Amino acid sequence: MNILAIGAHPDDVEFGCGGSLIKYARAGHNVYLLVLTNGEVGGNPDQRQKEQEAAVEIIGAKELFWGGFEDTQLEDNLQLILKIEGIVRKINPDIVFLNYSNDVHQDHRAAAKAGLSATRYIREVLFYEVPTTQGFEPDIFVDIGEVLEKKAELLKAHSSQTHKTRVENLNIVESAQSCANFRGFQGRVRYAEGFKALRVLREIK
Repeated sequence: MNILAIGAHPDDVEFGCGGSLIKYARAGHNVYLLVLTNGEVGGNPDQRQKEQEAAVEIIGAKELFWGGFEDTQLEDNLQLILKIEGIVRKINPDIVFLNYSNDVHQDHRAAAKAGLSATRYIREVLFYEVPTTQGFEPDIFVDIGEVLEKKAELLKAHSSQTHKTRVENLNIVESAQSCANFRGFQGRVRYAEGFKALRVLREIK
């Protein structure tokens, strides 16, 4: 299968669905990433791009695409929809992962809403969560226990962001592990990533 994960910023995809992407890549599927901004408001853009490229190598993804939009200024408009649509046409994904629309960050909201339009013909579209997501109630879970340490490597690759949780004495790796433990409990495993399905079409043969 072809798997496309879309994030508004570097590190969104790694937090939200990094473990699942690692498992897909290990199983022989083709994983692609589209990062819509280079995260320049959150740090040095050149450094953040290099961090994202390092994370892609850890995942084992086939290719990384950049959207070229400005951090904090994403808008749910035709330009953004067409950018996402162009990558969707190029890859022809079986599954797409998106930011969730209920989020305190405007870029995440815009990426989610534009993604709704751009993926309207994709059979499986799943929303993932990040630390700024609100009201997220997953209905699909992926057991990531065997790749939890590898997911921690992904987040550590974004070294400029590791301690930017704005929670005292909590780094992003610890935050992701806590989230995985909670979602795992909900999914009846030790560690999991949770997803909210926009659409899942299953064929019975």
